[in-house]
Amino acid sequence: MKTILVVDDERNIVELVRLYLEKEGFNVVSASDGEAALVQYERAEPDLVVLDLMLPKLDGFEVCRELRRRGDVPILMLTARSEDIDAIVGLELGADDYVTKPFNPRALVARVKAILRRTDATARGGRPIQVGELRIDPRRREASIGDRRLELRAREFDLLAALARDPGVVMTRDALLEDVWGTDFPGETRTVDVHVAEVRKKLGDDGPQVETIRGLGYRLVPPPRATAGAAPAEPTSAAD
Repeated sequence: MKTILVVDDERNIVELVRLYLEKEGFNVVSASDGEAALVQYERAEPDLVVLDLMLPKLDGFEVCRELRRRGDVPILMLTARSEDIDAIVGLELGADDYVTKPFNPRALVARVKAILRRTDATARGGRPIQVGELRIDPRRREASIGDRRLELRAREFDLLAALARDPGVVMTRDALLEDVWGTDFPGETRTVDVHVAEVRKKLGDDGPQVETIRGLGYRLVPPPRATAGAAPAEPTSAAD
């Protein structure tokens, strides 16, 4: 049975989410402020955290930042704010997804299932993937470039693995949303762009590069030294 930690200072929200998650067979624990959320995280070791942004004591951003220091548990942010900047900041801090209040509880449950399904599928994994000096081990959920291990958040790892399975092949933003976030994800392609930007930072200059193909999407290409003698890249690409 998967355990979900629901963090919100509105009791009616917590009970509504608890009702729908428990009907689907999840075990639910809760916290009403940021400090209690971190205590519950250590105590319950949840498989996913539903995290409100507006919390007493520690806000959702601080809780998300601290959870990322402690591990890679999937985080679904729950917020009453509709500004894009809040969602982008949450994603950059390591949240896997976000839902804006008011929300349909069935849609939230579907989002939770999609995140867990994607995480479980990647954990089961398969053979290691090699692109130039980049090596991805889906079973261990580890990625490295030479001797340098990449500190990737859960969704960043899934995104890089999706691009690395077909290096040089262009994947549209919609295809990446479906592959990485799942078919139940109703979010926007801006989510992909934010995660690509973070993956690029962590790849650095010594690993494969994520290229933007204008009007289409992204592709992963090895650095020049790893492609010596290969056919020139198509002239339609342009990096952000």
